Amino acid sequence: MVSDMDDNKGYLAGQLLVAMPSMTDPRFERTVIYVCVHNEDGAMGLVVNRLIDTLTFNELLEQLRLPPPDQGQEILVHFGGPVEAGRGFVLHSSDYFREGTVQMGNGVGLTATIDILRDIATGDGPRESLLALGYAGWGAGQLDEEIQENAWLHCPADEQLVFDEDLGSKWQRAISKIGIDLSLLSGEAGHA
Repeated sequence: MVSDMDDNKGYLAGQLLVAMPSMTDPRFERTVIYVCVHNEDGAMGLVVNRLIDTLTFNELLEQLRLPPPDQGQEILVHFGGPVEAGRGFVLHSSDYFREGTVQMGNGVGLTATIDILRDIATGDGPRESLLALGYAGWGAGQLDEEIQENAWLHCPADEQLVFDEDLGSKWQRAISKIGIDLSLLSGEAGHA
């Protein structure tokens, strides 16, 4: 599903989707999603502000029969979205590039191979990374319809919003980055 960024001209790939305050779907309420792919066939992204609290990085490595990390650093496991919850993705800084890595633009790469987990565990991974299980997916035209229905806002992605570990404030910071006063937002189409 992940393709070269050149296929996404005119779409939202490389941007952040920000759930409107009126979002009622509990899977996406107050979420910030990095859009990896958005084209005529649909869209795919990773939630960057929710954790999976039932699985640690060490437990994931153990399940995959990989050695534990060298460093004592705690690596968070994110809820990337409700689709294919057992499939892993690592969104990361562009200093890391291996076979299977797709450069997303804006200094961000995406790798979905077991090698990146091994490299992160041994300290040979990217400078910045976000490990996610599952993804958010939309069929052809579905995301565009949701945006027109005022379910999502969007803004340019930046490394701090994508990778920092202050998850509790990411949604508010993304809204602020757009320059919108939350008290003026309406969930009704055609109104602001």
